[in-house]
Amino acid sequence: MADPELQLVERRIRSFPDFPTPGVLFRDISPVLKDPASFRAAIGLLARHLKATHGGRIDYIAGEYRVAASRAPLPPRARRAELEIQKDALEPGQRVVVVDDLLATGGTMHAACELLGCLQAEVLECVSLVELTSLKGREKLAPVPFFSLLQYE
Repeated sequence: MADPELQLVERRIRSFPDFPTPGVLFRDISPVLKDPASFRAAIGLLARHLKATHGGRIDYIAGEYRVAASRAPLPPRARRAELEIQKDALEPGQRVVVVDDLLATGGTMHAACELLGCLQAEVLECVSLVELTSLKGREKLAPVPFFSLLQYE
């Protein structure tokens, strides 16, 4: 039987067909963030995974990075994101886990890993609440391990 906490989180994920364009099924995690019980469950599930996988070896959780998307019209397949981190946010060799709400194409997490690499951090793993498996984002993250609580096609 599935974990009751995971079921609680999954019940809160909303789906919006044909948004933002026809054929796309948008997954909205906002209800998870609004509901204290499902939010606690999601955080607890991710924390238990990280503790079981890495024990006390994590020095830093990177999840509050700033993303600024371009407002200029871009070709349909083009996307631009800017990630920022202070140069002294980490010491070389610190062990980091990258956390995001959703993994789609992997572009944002990949960029975060590269940015952390520039600071000579060791990225232990990337984790997300939701993974859109059909977009194969985890492949872009290799060789960094990836974990998601919920997977959707």
